[in-house]
Amino acid sequence: MAGLGGMKWLVFLLGIVSQVSGSTMTVSIYTVTSKSAVVRWSRYEGAQSYRVTASLRNSAVPVVFATFGQNTVMGSVNSLTPNTLYTFRVEAIGNLNNMLADVSADGSTAPDVPTIVMASSKQSQNITVEFSEVSGATSYILRAETNDGSFFYETPVPSSPGTVSNLQPYTDYTLSIMSVNDAGRSQPSISVEAKTVLPAPQFNTSSPSNSSILVRWEPVAHAVLYSLSIIRDGSYTQDRLNTTQTLVPFENLEPGTTYCMKGNAWSPENIPGDDFNVCQITRPPSTQITEMVVSSVSAAGIVVSWDPAQGAQQYIALSSSGQNCSSTSNSCTLSSLGCGETHLVEVTAINQAGPSVPSQPVQFISFPCPPQPIWVEEVVAGNCSVMWNSVPHAEVYTTFIKSDDGIEEMCNSSQTSCQFSCHCGYSYIMTVFAHNQAGSSPPGPVLNYTTLPCCPENTTISLESWETLKIEWSPVRGADLYETRAVDASEVILCNDTAPVCALSDLTCNTRYSVVVIPCNDIRGCNLTCRPQTHETAPCMPEIMSVNHSNSSSVLVSWTSSNTAANYSVSMIGTVGDTHRCQSNGTSCQVPNLPCGSTYDVSITASSTAGESMPSYTVPLETAPCCPLSLSVGQVTQAVSNITWLPANGAQTYIVSLSSPRGNAQCHTMETECLMGCITCGTNYTVSLEAISRTGQKAECTFHGFSTSECCPMGIRLFRGTNNTLRVRWRSSSPLTNYTAEVSGSQSTHTCSPLPGSNTCDVSEIVCGQVYTVVVAPLNQDGTKVQFCSRRTYSVSCLGSDVGMVLYRGRR
Repeated sequence: MAGLGGMKWLVFLLGIVSQVSGSTMTVSIYTVTSKSAVVRWSRYEGAQSYRVTASLRNSAVPVVFATFGQNTVMGSVNSLTPNTLYTFRVEAIGNLNNMLADVSADGSTAPDVPTIVMASSKQSQNITVEFSEVSGATSYILRAETNDGSFFYETPVPSSPGTVSNLQPYTDYTLSIMSVNDAGRSQPSISVEAKTVLPAPQFNTSSPSNSSILVRWEPVAHAVLYSLSIIRDGSYTQDRLNTTQTLVPFENLEPGTTYCMKGNAWSPENIPGDDFNVCQITRPPSTQITEMVVSSVSAAGIVVSWDPAQGAQQYIALSSSGQNCSSTSNSCTLSSLGCGETHLVEVTAINQAGPSVPSQPVQFISFPCPPQPIWVEEVVAGNCSVMWNSVPHAEVYTTFIKSDDGIEEMCNSSQTSCQFSCHCGYSYIMTVFAHNQAGSSPPGPVLNYTTLPCCPENTTISLESWETLKIEWSPVRGADLYETRAVDASEVILCNDTAPVCALSDLTCNTRYSVVVIPCNDIRGCNLTCRPQTHETAPCMPEIMSVNHSNSSSVLVSWTSSNTAANYSVSMIGTVGDTHRCQSNGTSCQVPNLPCGSTYDVSITASSTAGESMPSYTVPLETAPCCPLSLSVGQVTQAVSNITWLPANGAQTYIVSLSSPRGNAQCHTMETECLMGCITCGTNYTVSLEAISRTGQKAECTFHGFSTSECCPMGIRLFRGTNNTLRVRWRSSSPLTNYTAEVSGSQSTHTCSPLPGSNTCDVSEIVCGQVYTVVVAPLNQDGTKVQFCSRRTYSVSCLGSDVGMVLYRGRR
């Protein structure tokens, strides 16, 4: 095979393949370089060899060719021009060296091979390559590899210079460059050798003190020298040094100041390696406590203040008791400060380099504890002293005293007592504070002291009832309770109450008592110095012996009593509110002019200068009942009469009597009416009534006479007349009685009244064919009709247009 520049044909054989022969061919460009191209085709049936040619685009003249065996499907053509457009043609050749088929594809070669100008290393992991750029290249590929083949790496770069990274420090590398376009890449350039520089020493810095910085690092392989420089933050002056050691101290630095260090290692070829930069602040200087005060008594703490320290980021205050606080400013509070404590406090400044030397300790004495216990001594009434025991670290004491009326007193003393005026009936609250330069003690115990209550004034004693004394007085200060005592020769009566009034009950009547009001409270008890008063109870209750009727309107009341000096009053109180009285200083009394039908409660009271006794037990008294104010008699039927009357005072039952020569009738009832039978009509009766009380007292009452009505007629008949008339006939009980007849039909009513002594009567204009009701009744002397006579019913038939047969149908 022939090629440009005397290069050998490069044939890529993928092996002998067994394929099914085809009747068509396909071709593609597999890969290209600057001066070669690899073409790939499909096998053609009957082909004994394949010829590949390359001609310039749009030209039929091949510039190069190559021939391959029948089992080859991929081959290359060389000696091409870089960055040139070509048409690649594959021809299938038969046994007779004739062309069986051909196929072509357009392609292009890669750009020309670049040339490396220089390769150098400025960092331990990078090498920078400068190269000549070639026409037609869109980018480049930089290749780095070790001589032993343990490392191979390619990286794309857009132009010169290019840098390959991820290399090992102080290592030899072979470097080459390739140009790239859309068709592919060129062959590698002539390689050059380059070595990476040493890595940077890894500085570890610290500040052992507030004026020094210590730099240390691990040795760097192959390093023969180290260079360091230091510069203060904000300064333009730096110090430099070279050393072969791995530990370098920098002394005489400023406290709390930031310094920056830079260093590198030197190779045996006297080439500096990577730089390493680090900044370190020195420890802050010691501060000084300027002030310590108490924050507050309720949540006590020490507020510690100090001077600011250069470069300090935080401060810690520490007490000798182990308490501490921290702050980024120049003060903080040590909490949980107790009274009566002594503390040594120091402050340490801190930054990221570490703590400073602690400040000089300062002693702090806390506020004193409150005095306790406290108590009150009252040697003389009205003169009190508050007492307490001395307290460590206390310089002066303040006593606050407040009475329950709001008045406040304050007493300052360097001693352990304080005097004040105390009055009866007052409550005082008091507390004592101790003071020193640190402040006041917390609130101590509050003592509540109450004096004895005052004795009541303006006490009055009155007889509330026959055996009860009512005691009243003006309220006094300090009294929660009043104990009232009544004492006689044999007993003590007590009354406890919170109100300024008390009633002593169940006392013995007609007795002298010594009465005193004693004020008390829960704290101090009772004031037993108050003066008593003497008072007598009312006379004892009289006892009624008898109540006797002297006559129908007066009674005599008799009683017994042990108090002969008392006056007695007899009261008779009626149920309707009327009262009758009589008075006596003896043992009996007459009560006159009592009304009928009354009930009385009889009682007696005794009175003296001490008061009035309890009324005696009541004895009931009832006078005879009164007669009814009116009585009336009404006749219900011919033989029955109804008698009614008004109620009579004092009466419970009544007996009513009707008397006549023909006979008597009587009724006994509790009502105010009575229905009496067996009365004879047309008869005069005498009416009398007897009223009886619940105790059997009686009153006889007589009223005007009563006459019964005339008797109803008998044998009433109805007969047919002429010209539509009917005749009524009856039997009369008295020839002198007047009668009236009434005939009533469904359409009209007919009446007739015959002359006295007559017993018939005719009615006209009767309508036949109807039922008629007939009633015949006598007339009273005033002309009214007797209403209780019976009615008879008749049927009247027609005879032509006149009245026909009359039939009796019965009574109603």
